[in-house]
Amino acid sequence: MTAQESAVVDGMHVYIRARAAEPVATLLGRRYGSCGGSGVHPYSMTRRTGGDIARRGRRAAEDPMTLSDFIESELDALIQDWTEYARSISPAGCKLDETQLRDSARALLLGIAADMRETQTDAQQVAKSLGNRPGSESDFNQVGHVHADDRQTQGFGIDALVAEYRALRASVLRRWQQSGTTDPAAFQEMIRFNEAVYQMVAASVRQFTKRTERIRDLFAGVLAHDMRSPAAAILNSAHVVLRDANLSLVSMRAGVNLERSAERLKSMIDDLFVFTRTRLGDTLPVVLTRQDFGRICQGSVDEVRAALPDADIEVHLSGDLTGLWDAGRMSQLAGNLVTNAVQHGNGAVRVKAVGGDEQVVLTVSNGGPPIPADALPTLFDPLTRANPSKENMRASSGIGLGLYICRCIASAHHGTIEVKSDQDCTVFTVTLPRFPPPAP
Repeated sequence: MTAQESAVVDGMHVYIRARAAEPVATLLGRRYGSCGGSGVHPYSMTRRTGGDIARRGRRAAEDPMTLSDFIESELDALIQDWTEYARSISPAGCKLDETQLRDSARALLLGIAADMRETQTDAQQVAKSLGNRPGSESDFNQVGHVHADDRQTQGFGIDALVAEYRALRASVLRRWQQSGTTDPAAFQEMIRFNEAVYQMVAASVRQFTKRTERIRDLFAGVLAHDMRSPAAAILNSAHVVLRDANLSLVSMRAGVNLERSAERLKSMIDDLFVFTRTRLGDTLPVVLTRQDFGRICQGSVDEVRAALPDADIEVHLSGDLTGLWDAGRMSQLAGNLVTNAVQHGNGAVRVKAVGGDEQVVLTVSNGGPPIPADALPTLFDPLTRANPSKENMRASSGIGLGLYICRCIASAHHGTIEVKSDQDCTVFTVTLPRFPPPAP
C-alpha cells in the first residue's frame, strides 16, 4: 500500500466517525431541493473521493470496522447488487435509468447507516421493535417515503417495493459475513441494521398504502361527482314522462321501472360521494334548522313502505321531538336503518323515537337471526354488508355504505350510533342532542 493509499484508509476512519456525530438531517439533506428550495434531495447525494476522506483526518488503523462503516466502505458494490435486482423486477415499460436506480440505493443505504450510529437505549430498542419509533416525519422516515412515492410513480407494486428491501438486506449481510467480522459486537450491529431496515420498510409501505388509498378515493370521488348530473337527468326525465296522460299501460309500466331504477342509482351515487368526501378528510356537511324528528321518521318510513310494500313497519313516537338537525341527513339516517332492518331481519320492524330534555333517542329493531359477534366490531365500516337471512332473501340495493353513512350523519350531529344483537332481536340505537353545539 502506498503512502497516499494509507492516508486514504486512515482518513476514512476519521471521516466515518465524524459523520457519526452528525444528525440524520445533515447526512440525508432535505427533501425540498427538487422543488426549488435550498435543501438537497436525499437521492442527490454525491460521493466522497478518497482525497476528500483522507483530508478529514486520521484515526488508529486498528479500530474495528462497524457495520455502518462497512456499508459506506462497500457502498459501490452494494449499490451494484441493488441496481441489478431492481432492474430485474422493474415493471414493463419502466423508464428508470442507471443513475436513478443507483441514487435510490445510495439514499437508503446512507440513511440506514446514519440511523445505526444514533445512540439508542435498551428501552428505545424495545419500543422500536414494537413499532413505536417516534417521529413519523423524521428525516430517516422521509427517505422511505420518498422512495415509496418514486416507486409508485414508476409503476412498482407494493410486493416489488418490499422485495427491494429484502434484497438490500440480504446483500449487506452476505457481504458483511464474507468480511470475516463475527465477534459479539458484530451480532449487535446486525440487530441494529435489521431494526433500521424494518423501520424503513414500514415507513415505505405506510406511505405507499396511504398514497394508493388516496388515489383510489380521489378517483371514486370524481366518478361519483360526475355521475350525479346524468343520474339526476334520467330521474327528472322519468318524472316528466310519467306526467303524460296519453301513456299506454306498457309505457307507464316502463316509466315507473325507469323512475325506480334511477332513484336507486342516485341513492348509491350519493352514498359513494359521501364516502369519498369523508375518506378524504372532509367532515360531512350539515345544515341545521329547526325540525320535528317525529315527522322525519314518519316520512322515512313511508318512503320505505312505498319501495317495499310487503314490509311490516311499526312506528312509535313520544316526548318532545323538536330540535336542530339537518332534515335531509336525518331522513337518510332513518331510512337507511329501516331499510336495513327490513332487508336483513324477519317479522315486524319497530321504529321508536323518544324525546327528552336534551336529546332524542331513535331505536330501530327487528327479529331474525342475530348478527355474528365477529361482524359487530366492523359493522359500521365502509363497504361492509351483512348477509340477508335464509328466511329473508330480499336483495340489497346498496353497496355496503348504508351503516357507514349513518355513523357519519350521527357524528356530524355530535351523536352516537350503537347496535346490539342476540337471539331475540337486533337493535340499532341512535342518540342525538336536540340542540347540537355550533360548529367552530
